[in-house]
Amino acid sequence: MDESLFIEASKEKLSSMVKVKLEHVTKRFGETVAVNDMNLTIKDRELAVVVGPSGCGKTTTIRLIAGLETVDSGKIYFDDEVINNLPIRKRRIAMVFQDYALYPHMTNYDNMAFGLRNLGYSEQEIKHRIHRAASILGIEHLLKRKPKQLSGGQQQRVALGRAIVREPKVFLWDEPLSNLDAKMRVTMRAELKKLQRRLKTTTIHVTHDQLEAMTMADRVVVMHQGSVRQVGTPDQIYDHPADTFVAGFVGTPPINFIRCSLNERKETFVLDAGEFQIELPSKMGKTIVKSVTTSEVLIGIRPEDVKISSGKADNPIPARVDVVEPVGSDNFIHFKVGKGVIVAKTPPDVKIDVGSRANITFDVNKIHVFDGETEKAVF
Repeated sequence: MDESLFIEASKEKLSSMVKVKLEHVTKRFGETVAVNDMNLTIKDRELAVVVGPSGCGKTTTIRLIAGLETVDSGKIYFDDEVINNLPIRKRRIAMVFQDYALYPHMTNYDNMAFGLRNLGYSEQEIKHRIHRAASILGIEHLLKRKPKQLSGGQQQRVALGRAIVREPKVFLWDEPLSNLDAKMRVTMRAELKKLQRRLKTTTIHVTHDQLEAMTMADRVVVMHQGSVRQVGTPDQIYDHPADTFVAGFVGTPPINFIRCSLNERKETFVLDAGEFQIELPSKMGKTIVKSVTTSEVLIGIRPEDVKISSGKADNPIPARVDVVEPVGSDNFIHFKVGKGVIVAKTPPDVKIDVGSRANITFDVNKIHVFDGETEKAVF
């Protein structure tokens, strides 16, 4: 097998822009459509995080990019080059897996050197690359040890080092934080983000953890049932969700959904939930009416936008306190409204007893409105 062209290309300094583009990409496993007609562009030097529930197709997507799975239809580009039929070894990618995939019988140095030796690099070049990567990751003192002598976080750094020494065009990270404890995950989120900014390598990171996605990403790609539901910055995803799935998937506690009918009364528009009504500004109501396919709508209100009324307020909603969850920096208060529950996120100094009654209000400017049939955002 002639690796010479790949070796020489790998030794070149990366100076060209590297954009990853998926164009109408579909992948099936038998009757199951894992990736369905996906169109997605990852920008040069971007840290894009693909997030979604288990089975949504996110891992299959990066395996297609890596060449570990074959595309059934559609095209994958690196810049303007179609790579569908390009062998894995020539794609200039480096993956970091969930289980790190380190060889237990090798030292960490040899784990990092393994791929380079297979490609025919000189020991001098290998040593240079490994010590440079180890310096970046702060693991110089661990190179003579074996993986079993390391903590989970240290093993992850070795796995990252093995990827860095390849000097890839694209990093593919497949759930690299999922095996770490909660405290280490928080630390490593920041470390991975700093690392990607330093290396300036186009990176696609896959996770099921929406908090991880929102804190790390330049742009978030939300997937569900093999399809991309929305792509945007963390703020865009949170503040302007494209549909009810995105709105419900992102945010802790989850967004409150309430089914309402939208009624026009003289010069005003009213959301009628049965147990309560909310009068909308005229401009907002007219915009919604023009966009919906039915008078039935779903409204979404984030818990931090549910307020406890201390006096006169517009659109008061009578409620009873059902559960109070203190979580240190906040309280999550579950209010019973009719047969439903609305959760409010309040500061910890807000004290309220279970069983007590109160009026709650919504910040009308923060209400998300979704079509009752399509569940697409209309406001």
